[in-house]
Amino acid sequence: MSNLYFSEREFGQKPRTENEIGANIWGGLVAYINGLIDNGYFGDKFPEMCPDNDGVVGTNKSTMSLAVSAEFPEIKIPLDASETPPTLIILDFLEFCHEHIAKPIQGYFHKFWGMHHLSFDTESGQAEFRQRVNRILSRNGIAFELQDNGQIARLAPPIVSDYLKGAIFQTGDSFLDLMLETARAKYLDPSLQVRLEALEKLWDAWERIKTLEQPADKKKSIGILLDKASSDPKFRERLEREAIELTDIGNNFMIRHTEMTKTPITSSAHVDYLFHRMFALIYLVLGNRIGKKPENKVKQDDKGAKSVEEILF
Repeated sequence: MSNLYFSEREFGQKPRTENEIGANIWGGLVAYINGLIDNGYFGDKFPEMCPDNDGVVGTNKSTMSLAVSAEFPEIKIPLDASETPPTLIILDFLEFCHEHIAKPIQGYFHKFWGMHHLSFDTESGQAEFRQRVNRILSRNGIAFELQDNGQIARLAPPIVSDYLKGAIFQTGDSFLDLMLETARAKYLDPSLQVRLEALEKLWDAWERIKTLEQPADKKKSIGILLDKASSDPKFRERLEREAIELTDIGNNFMIRHTEMTKTPITSSAHVDYLFHRMFALIYLVLGNRIGKKPENKVKQDDKGAKSVEEILF
């Protein structure tokens, strides 16, 4: 049986574009995680011992509360849905829970105390936790996902996510490869501040790309790159306008410079827009210097125009 509701089967799932976890989502997480605590899912790391002290019977809420408070002063155990912590704190807390959770397995039944001694399956508990948390995030269109490694990752919008996930940077310039890889990693970070750093790194990479063909003559070098990207005069002219405009954006917004006269970027959606535009142009002009993992291989025509149009539009 599908785990999708009727509306999702009929019309598709909600786009994962929201970056803030609201009170309703926090409330759902509170209900779920409090239930896990009550059912002993954190007993492996925070054990509540049988009164005879010969086996674990559940989660020690006092011990877990101390551990949580030390790392997340905004969060108390048992969880309270009346006040919603900041989104980044919630995401960090989900990683904490994933690290400490394990599925309890009932063993010996202690008749006198009326309770089972427990053993624990960490892998099953973590998989169950990921599935439920990601379901809650998905249903509410939240652009974050708890990965198999226990870390929260931001989901890139579908228009460019496959390119970001599948690209292998092979420019022949190890420093440039590192800049591009750093930009990608920072862009997928949940924090807006780190995502802003991704823009800076991507624009810095663009300046270095301009010198790949002729290190001593940036203008001539970028001309060669654009010529290779398309031999069609009209498309070539459009690419040059795009290159000039993106360079201007980098210089006049608070991306590569921080003077008081520069315009700051304060919206995560604006980061998406700018990153996509620049990444699309870089992807095109670098051509076969960016490889693809086999499962995400993208076909390009000789001019490369098809790929940039797919990304931009």
